[in-house]
Amino acid sequence: MTQIVHSLSEISEQYDALFCDLWGCVHDGIKALPEAVAALQAFRAKGGMVVLLTNAPRPRADVAEQIAKFGVPDDAWDTIATSGDAARVALFTGALGQKVYHIGEPRDQGFFEPLNLVENPVAIEQVPLSQAEGIVCTGPFDPKANPDVLRPQLLEAKTRGLTMLNANPDMVVDRGDSREWCGGAVAQLYEQMGGAVLAFGKPHPPVYDMARRRLAEAGAASIPDERILAIGDGILTDVKGALLEKLDVLFVTGGLAAAETNVDGEPQPERLDAFLGREGFDPNYTIGMLR
Repeated sequence: MTQIVHSLSEISEQYDALFCDLWGCVHDGIKALPEAVAALQAFRAKGGMVVLLTNAPRPRADVAEQIAKFGVPDDAWDTIATSGDAARVALFTGALGQKVYHIGEPRDQGFFEPLNLVENPVAIEQVPLSQAEGIVCTGPFDPKANPDVLRPQLLEAKTRGLTMLNANPDMVVDRGDSREWCGGAVAQLYEQMGGAVLAFGKPHPPVYDMARRRLAEAGAASIPDERILAIGDGILTDVKGALLEKLDVLFVTGGLAAAETNVDGEPQPERLDAFLGREGFDPNYTIGMLR
């Protein structure tokens, strides 16, 4: 049964590194969450390493620039691993061919920038759907519109037998008080229609391999999995992924699951147990908000 804690410091001595989610844990899509930032700074001050592990469909440099604008300081983290980078490895090694159709917002164009992790990368060309050999999905064209509006394009793609590379498995995120759709919702619809999807990001293994590689690059290659704590607010992404990787996990209920689990900003034991029972996962630890 999960253990409810009130601060990261209650359990942090057991760990040398954190794989910490961003959206819903460290920021709300608009601004940094001060208590979370302070908790990460305190962990690093005692010698811990922090990998920001995010399902953002963008390169880590773009994410670093974004969170700086939100007010997340550099001394709160050591490195960043994104689902976008994990998916880009597959793209530039030829998983879809050369000609791809992009479903996503213009701000995600950084996904198609060259990647130094791949030797002799495939030359990728963005083309109309009628000419595509595969689909890259970084999210809906309009995150506020139901993904069902994409059925015409997805039906054409499915009829042509195109594979979708999904760079963001998140279904939804909360930007401040507004909920938005993500790439996972588009990919789920495509699979329901009979389309094939290559998934990257939490809960899938490639992004955890990326996180371990980033940790090694940051000078901590010797940290064993039992000394790594995953933190996140997504039960089907952060929690599921960590448990599949056999990592301990701290579930932040004040993000996506706040309405189902929290009372006055804190996880209410009966509601939490009912939620975890429905979802079928049992995180090692649970906290209202990262602090």
